[in-house]
Order: sequence, then C-alpha cells, then structure tokens
Amino acid sequence: MGKRIAITGNFAIAEAMRQINPDVCAAYPITPSTQIMEKFSTFVADGKVDTELVTVESEHSAMSACIGASAAGGRVMTATSSQGLALMWEMLHIASGMRLPVVMTLVNRALSAPINIHGDHSDGMGARDCGWIQLWSENAQEAYDNLIQAIRIAEHDDIRLPAMVCMDGFIISHSIESMEMLPDDVVRDFIGEFKPKHPLLDIENPVTYGPLVLPDYFMEFKRQQHEAMLHVKDVVLEVAKEFQKISGRSYGLFETYRLEDAELAIVVLNSAAGTCKDVIDEYRDKGVRVGLLKPRLFRPFPYEEVAEALSGAKVIAVLDRAESFGGFGPMFMEISAAMLTNGSKPLMINKIYGLGGRDFMPEHAAVVIDEMKEVAETGKVKILKDYLGVRE
Repeated sequence: MGKRIAITGNFAIAEAMRQINPDVCAAYPITPSTQIMEKFSTFVADGKVDTELVTVESEHSAMSACIGASAAGGRVMTATSSQGLALMWEMLHIASGMRLPVVMTLVNRALSAPINIHGDHSDGMGARDCGWIQLWSENAQEAYDNLIQAIRIAEHDDIRLPAMVCMDGFIISHSIESMEMLPDDVVRDFIGEFKPKHPLLDIENPVTYGPLVLPDYFMEFKRQQHEAMLHVKDVVLEVAKEFQKISGRSYGLFETYRLEDAELAIVVLNSAAGTCKDVIDEYRDKGVRVGLLKPRLFRPFPYEEVAEALSGAKVIAVLDRAESFGGFGPMFMEISAAMLTNGSKPLMINKIYGLGGRDFMPEHAAVVIDEMKEVAETGKVKILKDYLGVRE
C-alpha cells in the first residue's frame, strides 16, 4: 500500500507529522533536529496541514506552549535535541505529571561541554526518569513508524502520558535511506480523531491543572503515573499488531537477531545495531553462537521480557552510547537489573562507545565479540566497564 521513497530521517519525521496533522506544534529548532521543523513549517505555510505552528524563544518555552495546548484539548507535537531537551527538563516532568499525551521526536545528540553537535544518547538517557514513554529507532523507517504508533500509545485512555521517539543525530537524521511511506488516509484512519480528556477549554466542566499538592497526596499522584506506565507494554504490543495490518511491518518491545541459540549476546540501541548484525553474521559463519537484542521500548523498560530473551546467554555485552559518570552505563544498569531480578546471573561487560558521534565500526563490534569469547572460555571478566575505540 505504501510508497517507497529515498528520504532523510528528519524529512521522514516531518512527513509523518504532516500525515498526523497535529492541532499545535510549538518548537525552537536545534541541530540536528532543525530540518524537521524547517520542513514541517513549509507544510504549514502551504496549507497542507491545519496545525497552529508556534515559534517561541527557547526550548523551555516550546514545551511550555505544548503543555498549554495539550491541556486546552489539542493534539500536540514537537521535536528537539541535546541542549534543547535539557532546557525542557523542568517542563518534561510537568507534561508527564499532568498526564498530557504530547508526542516529541528526539534526534539524539551529545550534551555539552565541550560543545558537540553529533549524535550520542546522552540527552535521551538523561531524560529517562522524566515520566515519558521512550521508543528508540534504528533507521528512518523505524523512526517514521514509531512516531505514528506513538500517537496511539500516548493517547490511549489507560495511559495518557507523553512520548518521545528517539533516533540518532546525523547518522539517521541526515542520511538518505530507502523507506516506505504509508498513504495519508491510511495514517489518518489509524491514528483516528483526537479525543481530549478534561480540556481546560470545556467551560461547562471546569478543571484545575498544576495545583499545589503537599505530602498528603503527592505520592498518590506519582503512584498513578507509575500505574499508567504499567499499561504501556500491553498497549505498545496492541498498537504494533494493528500497525502491522496496515504496513506489513512487525514491531515488539525489542528486536532480537540470531539470539535463539546464542551463548554470547550484544545489547545495543539504534543505528549501531545494524553494524552489529553484519558482524554477527560473519562470526556465525565461523561457528560462533552470537546474537543481538535491540531495545525498542526503553521506558517503561520490559524487564521480564528482556530477561527471558537473554536467558540462554552465558556472556552479555551491553553497549552504551551515553555515560553515567561514576556508575555503569544506563543500558547496562537496566539489563543487569532485568537479569538479576529474574534469577539469571550471566557474566556481563559494559562498553561505552560512540560518544559525540564517534563512528561505531565493524571492527569495534568484532572486538566486543572476541572479548565475550574470552570471557566465556575463562569464566572471568577482566574489565567490567571500558571505553570502546578510545585513544590511549
């Protein structure tokens, strides 16, 4: 049903936004997500969408405007990266605390200092506890598909939480790929008409947003957010099943590659997964039983499902494109928790890679697999956490 085109990741996201046709989009462009708003603004100017595009003076203001528009009763979207997301930090918590289904594309980029405009996962990982659903994307096709599905997920009556769709800056955002775009009417039918809940503009049923809540009820509010998150996994799978019917593309909580009989397992997010898959094929031809798990849903994290998928692995290498100074990488901590709480204790190593956009090459994946082989043979981990491809 779809149309195959050559397009950058940023333009694929802009096209998805055009098809979704949100009521309001408030944005303050920042590299490498700038092209999303540039392209989408042309759709607004040419009358191809009915969106009210709000140009603001900062990313903090952009998310503030999104919150106001969503609370008023609109379907709302935006996009940002890096320092832009960091400037939104305060408002990210407010959007989730108010249970507003704002949907945002996060084009992942390193956080300063020093200043760096290239892609790593510092921004998204820094926001992982802000109460937003997080979907991560290996390529432009997945980013496009995830954004369309994110609308349904965020707006589901059992959830009503904001969602961000993450993709790697420059590697995906600016690279031209072949992907399939669904027909406009198919996307519109899939997402359906937005149905606001408790909108501020419903003057017949007045509500209060953002009240002062002291110790007597604050924990109950936070528990409600947590319980909404508990519904997300089921809704993600439900929406993915419906999306497969209109696209032919299958999605889950994560993707596995040659993992069924793997003794060695790599866990990695986004674009680096494609590189790892090619190297895994080379090692499989040599008789090495290695596989891959690529998380798609990072918040909420599917602990039980991930642990089950990795249960056969003797050694797991978790690759993080973000640093947690003084601790292990963010993904490593999640995978460790998943395995331990489900009764599995494989040998594990943590590799920090690709910070500031440094290329992740096939030889880097090979180094990881060779190290896992040594760990499996000796039963010992020499270095638990290390930098991959860093100069001495």
